Parts: sequence; structure tokens; C-alpha cells
Amino acid sequence: MRNAPTILHLDMDAFFASVEQASKPSLRGKAVVVGGLGPRGVVATASYEARVFGVHSAMPMAQARRLAPNAAYLVPRFGLYRSVSEQVMALLRGLSPLVEPLSLDEAFVDLEAAGAAWDGRSARLVGEGLRTDIRTVTGLCGSVGLAASKMLAKIASEQAKPDGLVLIEPGTERAMLGPMPVRILPGVGPATGDHLRRAGITTVDEIAEAGEDELVRLLGKAHGHALYAMALAHDERPVVAERETKSVSVEDTYDVDIHDRMRVGLEVQRLADRCVRRLRGAGLSGRTIVLKVRRYDFSTLTRSETLRGPTDDPAVVREAAARLLESVDTTGGVRLLGVGVSGLADYTQEDLFAQAQAAAGEGAAELAAEEDVAEPVAEQEAVAERRWPAGHDVRHAEYGHGWVQGSGLGRVTVRFETPGSSEPGRVRTFRVEDPELEPAEPLPLVPGVPA
Repeated sequence: MRNAPTILHLDMDAFFASVEQASKPSLRGKAVVVGGLGPRGVVATASYEARVFGVHSAMPMAQARRLAPNAAYLVPRFGLYRSVSEQVMALLRGLSPLVEPLSLDEAFVDLEAAGAAWDGRSARLVGEGLRTDIRTVTGLCGSVGLAASKMLAKIASEQAKPDGLVLIEPGTERAMLGPMPVRILPGVGPATGDHLRRAGITTVDEIAEAGEDELVRLLGKAHGHALYAMALAHDERPVVAERETKSVSVEDTYDVDIHDRMRVGLEVQRLADRCVRRLRGAGLSGRTIVLKVRRYDFSTLTRSETLRGPTDDPAVVREAAARLLESVDTTGGVRLLGVGVSGLADYTQEDLFAQAQAAAGEGAAELAAEEDVAEPVAEQEAVAERRWPAGHDVRHAEYGHGWVQGSGLGRVTVRFETPGSSEPGRVRTFRVEDPELEPAEPLPLVPGVPA
């Protein structure tokens, strides 16, 4: 571990929800929940105003609606989130060549690598300047942690939320970590935390006091050694500039086990299409198709098939996934299904199968539909949801740019406002087939700064 707090961890605060609030003046300061809006949907992000009611990410959407019935519930706009993320990552790469993105809204930066910072004072100046630049370019808030290691920088950014900066000076790590709960350490989830609690270990200090041998006995060799080192604030992991994407995959867990073989097949086809949309969105193709099935007894099976060359053709992926499903016994019921593509490349080999050409028109039409969120969509809702998802952008020939507040029963309600509006816009309702209303591209969050 280095002797200066020159590793920076950035975490964009409630990223998806914050982008929506920046885009929609009427939602600023209000509870906003972003995620799948169907009966099996889950929360992707909740604004801090929604978190007051107990709403949090990965919560079932039905539970979120019970906790915060008056919140705004929106379908994710992943294209916009990616473009805003690219703006933020560009600012980080302006600080150092060593930037390690963890997700759209989170990254590590090695400030020492480019001479951007060399001690606590210079690191703090860089961190504050970064927060100002992010607000100027995107209108959003980011929390910054600065420390001598990746683990500590991430913990510092958690302490900085929301919209703050925390710097951990070298030499103070043990005193800072000691009284914190064990769950603050990376890799300590609910199961490990509960196991440690039953052994009388609830704080980081108590992990250190237990000793390495006891932790190995409780958790196994690898986990025990790693946890003991983290409790002593030891973390030698470097910031890695490129985290190569090894696979692209999607999966769904079902509230009720699926027993009908035809339904299982249809779900696999739907997941294959979602996977290809994600693959194309990343500008990738792949050679190996992977099917994941978790059965009623929690046993998990994976099957894979490697093609002659990389593809991003939905028909090819669907057919490969269907062939893989034929080798899996699902008669007892299925809890989870997933489809993935690995062996990635940034090019596509055309015409892998003759049948792919025949199905190309159908696949292109399906991929033009709105990207799925993380839940099955009821057939009767699919057309309206794809055309008018809640929160998505529209333009009306007379009223201009707005966003969908909701749709149903042949009607769509739109609020007409833009990110630069000085006050909440007016609301109007139209027939879903109104020829003057059409989907639109998102506007820049900061007028004059292209996304």
C-alpha cells in the first residue's frame, strides 16, 4: 500500500435516478424510482428522496410501490445513462491513464500514475476539481473517496455520500476501520456477516483480534487470509486501466417455478433477444452461446455451444439457445433462466447458418423494440410499453419535447418540459396512436453540452 492517498474512487450518487431528475425539472427533489415496472420488476436505482421511505436497489418493485406509493416510477433509459457515463469517464481519463471503470457510475483512478497528485493536499484539490467538473458537464453529483488503497478509497466514497469528499490519511486507516461493522469490508455479504456474527465477530477490530488462524477455520483458507488482511487495512491491488469484457449475459429469476416446457422455451428466446441487444449495444459479437438453468431444487446447470465464428445475429443466438435447452430436463420446474455470449470480438462473421439469413428480417424488427428491463412484460402490455415507456422522451408537433408520465387504456399522458425548463411543464393526455406524437431522443442534461 502506498504512502499517499492518491487512489481515487468515484461513485455517482443514485446515478439513474439523478439523471432522470436532471432531465425532468418536475422530479427534482421528489422521490424517483427507476427499474422494471412489471409485476416481477426490481428497483435499479432509487433517489435519496425515495430511500427515506425504505426503497433501495434490487428491491421488488411491488414492495417499493407499497413503501412509496407517490413516487415517480420510470423505465430505465440505458442509452442516455451510457452517454452520461462516457462524459464522466472522459473527465477521469483526463486525470490519469490508469482508470478502472467498475460500472456506468463507478470507477477507480490512480492519480499518482500521471503525477496528478502526490500527497493529501494535492489529492484533495484534484478530487474537489473533479466534482466541480462533473457538475458543470453533466449537472450531476458524484461522491469521491481518496486513500492509499482501492479498498479504503471505496470505503471513503461510501462515507462521502451523498455529494461529498472523504480523504483517509495514511496511518489513520486502522483507527478508522476498527469500529465499523464487518459488512463494510469487500466480500463480506449477508451470509459471511451472519457466520461471523454467530462467532461473536461484528466489527473490523474484532476480525483483527480473532486472528488469521481463527478466520481460516471459520471461513476457509482463501477467504480467511483475505479478510484478515483487509481488517489490517492491507490491500495491494493496483488500478487496472482496462477491464476486458469476457461475456455478455442476461437472466431472470421467476417468483413461481415454470413447469410448462413451451413457456420455458419462449422465455429462453426472449432472453436470447435481450442478450443480443446488449451485445450490439456494446459493439461486440461472440462465438460461444451459454444457457443457464436453475431448477426447482436450486441445482444450476450450464450448457454451451461454440459457433464457427462470432455473431450478433438474434436468430443464430436464439437457435443455439434452443438447441442447448433440448439437453436440459426441466420437468420439475425452473426458478431461473439465463442466456449469455462469450468468446467476444469486435467484428461479426456473416452467414454462419443459412437459416439465420432467412430469419434476419424478423430479428431486425424485434431488435428495434425498446430494450427490455429486468422483468417479463405481459403480452397485453408489450405494445404500449415498448412505444410509450414511462419516463421516456417524446415530441409533439404542437407542444414540443416532453416525457411520458404513464400510458394505458389507449391513452398516453405526457409532461412537456426539458432539462433547461425553469419550472415544471404542463401535462396533457393523447391517444396512443396520435400521429402528432412520436418517440424522441433524450436532450442533453446541461444545455449546450452534448451528451
